[in-house]
Amino acid sequence: MYTYAGLIGDINPVHVNAEYAKTTRFGERIVHGMFTASFFSTIVGMLIPGADAIYLGQTCKFLLPVKFGDTITATGEVISMRPEKKIAIMRTTVVNQRGELVIDGEATVMATKE
Repeated sequence: MYTYAGLIGDINPVHVNAEYAKTTRFGERIVHGMFTASFFSTIVGMLIPGADAIYLGQTCKFLLPVKFGDTITATGEVISMRPEKKIAIMRTTVVNQRGELVIDGEATVMATKE
């Protein structure tokens, strides 16, 4: 997380300083929300629709914090299509090891191949 924080310039102590994070409402360090959401890119770019996809947009609702040591699973499900434009709308979610929904969102993607 230190490398990610440095790369994006978000060195908020709730992410990088364990002693500070203990004093927050979270009680410990939490993972950057956008780091967690970045796993949606793997779904779009590698799975659905795949390597030739164009990511047009993403919404995210950050519902619960992801804590260090959590195991997360990101999923994407096509919920509507505009075949004439090769555009799909996907529901994108992340759940933790307890099955709690931590991020809920929608991705808009375009396939460049049939």
